[in-house]
Amino acid sequence: MRQPIQKYFQIGTIQWMSHPPDQYDLVDSIKTLACDEYFSAVEITHIADDETREKVKRMLEQSHMKVCYGAQPKLLGPKLNPNDIDEEGRKKAEATLLEAIDEAEYLGAKGIAFLAGKWEPETKDQAYAQLLKTTRTLCDYAAGKGMMVELEVFDFDMDKAALIGPAPYAARFAADMRITHSNFGLLVDLSHFPTTYETSRFVIQTLRPYITHLHIGNAVVKKGCEAYGDQHPRFGFPDSANDVEQLIDFFTVLKEEGFFRAEAPYVLSLEVKPWKDEDGDIILANTKRVINRAWAMVED
Repeated sequence: MRQPIQKYFQIGTIQWMSHPPDQYDLVDSIKTLACDEYFSAVEITHIADDETREKVKRMLEQSHMKVCYGAQPKLLGPKLNPNDIDEEGRKKAEATLLEAIDEAEYLGAKGIAFLAGKWEPETKDQAYAQLLKTTRTLCDYAAGKGMMVELEVFDFDMDKAALIGPAPYAARFAADMRITHSNFGLLVDLSHFPTTYETSRFVIQTLRPYITHLHIGNAVVKKGCEAYGDQHPRFGFPDSANDVEQLIDFFTVLKEEGFFRAEAPYVLSLEVKPWKDEDGDIILANTKRVINRAWAMVED
């Protein structure tokens, strides 16, 4: 492509992945990302400390970046399940996600993203109904604030083992949600395609009407190999599934399916994290190089 990628997408990064909290100070991380003109979006998550949250809010206000809020860590940490067939468990997850909507609004985000909980084959239908109940409550609440609710599509049997799930099942769920709520969408992640045994073309064409947000990353899906599962290692990681070739294919399909929208660009975020003692800023530069090379190879 002769035009820069920033013409067609708001390029972002998932802050807590790029700069893991056990290695990087949050305020320093936000400043680093806000000073990087490659990014016009940033994805953040729950900030426990009030003073730090206020500092981050002020920095984001100065940045002219689109702020996105990922509620996934708020569920994964305490192992909350929004499709829990135990109603009390479901309500705990729902309450946590309603709190996330309030925090997202405070920080300047126009919505939240979350993921489905685990499921068991024998209770899959019940879990599906529970997830609809939770998501409709979230969408009702978010609509009153002019906000979106996005469900991220994960693997169903490899790592997260989330109810949503393979692309056809995600399409069914999104269709059911759109019957009642227009402020619902799906977040799809290139790094999850190998973990659901699907291709970019299959996922994007299957979910085309419902996709509102995009991630890119890498995964290792060879059993027994380091970083196996949904670990988001860098591009070029040993035995990993995605690199320049897969990203060219991803961009090509997005172009064919009408996702290159200069007037109303989708957020396209990097979800790549340093593995063990790797340096987060080097990994960010690595990812930009892969994106730039793949973008340059996409036909106009």
